[in-house]
Amino acid sequence: MSSFSDVRLSVLDLAPIPSGSDAGTALRNTIDLARQTERLGYHRYWLAEHHNMPGIASSATAVLIGHVAAATEKIRVGSGGVMLPNHAPLIVAEQFGMLEAFHPGRIDLGIGRAPGTDQRTALAVRGSRAALGADDFPQQLAELMDYFEPDEHRAVNAVPAVGNKPPVWLLGSSGFSAQLAGALGLPFAFAHHFSSRNTLPAVELYRNSFRPSATLSEPYLMLGAAVVCAETDERAEWLAAPSGLTFLSLRRGRPIPLPSPEEAAEYPYSDLDRELIAERMGSTIIGSPETVRKGLEKLAGDTGADEIMITTAVHGHADRVRSYELVAAA
Repeated sequence: MSSFSDVRLSVLDLAPIPSGSDAGTALRNTIDLARQTERLGYHRYWLAEHHNMPGIASSATAVLIGHVAAATEKIRVGSGGVMLPNHAPLIVAEQFGMLEAFHPGRIDLGIGRAPGTDQRTALAVRGSRAALGADDFPQQLAELMDYFEPDEHRAVNAVPAVGNKPPVWLLGSSGFSAQLAGALGLPFAFAHHFSSRNTLPAVELYRNSFRPSATLSEPYLMLGAAVVCAETDERAEWLAAPSGLTFLSLRRGRPIPLPSPEEAAEYPYSDLDRELIAERMGSTIIGSPETVRKGLEKLAGDTGADEIMITTAVHGHADRVRSYELVAAA
């Protein structure tokens, strides 16, 4: 990119459920945040698929996308992403064909191959141990994309997918999806926010693997970035601290709702806990508007990203809205 001002900013939302709250409130907060970020000029608003997570309400991703698109007017809305091995390609094509038919030109279909949960929950979602592997992901993806194309000889059709194909993205946190996205000439979204060590190798692999397609003539790269912005660096650090405790709990196999800053401050961390949190949150951009701007500029400059998708997990909804406001202004 020629300058950071050319980089689009977008939103990745997991509909976080704070401690002391509930899923219904989290989903209503998602609708409000989507409206607010549309007003602020963010380019797209994606929802993530996760299951059996007490702190995340965005499990039925397609349903939530429909509500967000209906509550907004122009911001692009999509999945970040649909975990394809969890679903029959036919069903995904039907759902996103319908979403595109309802909201033409505004829907994105971001596809991932991870389960979005633990193996036990993945088994409950998929209904078969034979479906737990991801080795046939390229074939699943090809089947999904085929359902959007007319074929008079096909015995099974996805209605209303034909004629209502949204842009398809590949999501990833390693080289596999980077290389596949490049080979297929698709836009690629890399999860820098939880796989920062792999960012530069995956970006290079995507660009080196890229082949022009009917979709894209040149690579298009989006990076997911965890960001917490407040009026001061100190305030931002305070608001960001609960994410560390959330990670620690998840790592121990005991996921929890998003704690408050007070709960995070009172937790009896060991030295090892603090080391693990520091390593995990090392790529999170935390601080005042100036600090965050510098962090985003560096990320865009290091990677040549066309777009940065910001995810912000803080306990208070007003603080989350304010963070996106300050980033937009910066």
